[in-house]
Amino acid sequence: MAAKSPCIELCKFDGRTGICTGCLRTLTEARDWKKMSDHRRHQILNERARRERKLACK
Repeated sequence: MAAKSPCIELCKFDGRTGICTGCLRTLTEARDWKKMSDHRRHQILNERARRERKLACK
């Protein structure tokens, strides 16, 4: 199944982690999303919980 972009049009990148507080991707991941393999997209989506915890640990 094709992985849908997690973008919620709230692009604000955390200066410490480099992760977008809206979609939980890095700038590079967000920029290259359409060029990525579906497998890589799913890997990124599966990391969302870990990234969310990383943002919460400020």
